[in-house]
Amino acid sequence: MDSFIARNAFAITPDDTAALNPIPQKVYVGGAGNITCRLRGDSADVVFNGVPVGTVLPIEAQYVRATGTTATLLRGLIG
Repeated sequence: MDSFIARNAFAITPDDTAALNPIPQKVYVGGAGNITCRLRGDSADVVFNGVPVGTVLPIEAQYVRATGTTATLLRGLIG
């Protein structure tokens, strides 16, 4: 059971070079699609394909890339 409670949320605008600051603990997806991102501490990008509307991904995305990201209405969540 996940006891995470978001205390702050912010819009994520995908960008190929700018890091997210702060780094979210989870990412909410408001519009279905793919998300290309680099997770905190990783050295390569990863693609989450076909993420459905309303999904909350339990990832710490340091970057969310514009290239390859088709999901929309992304929100970073911080507990």
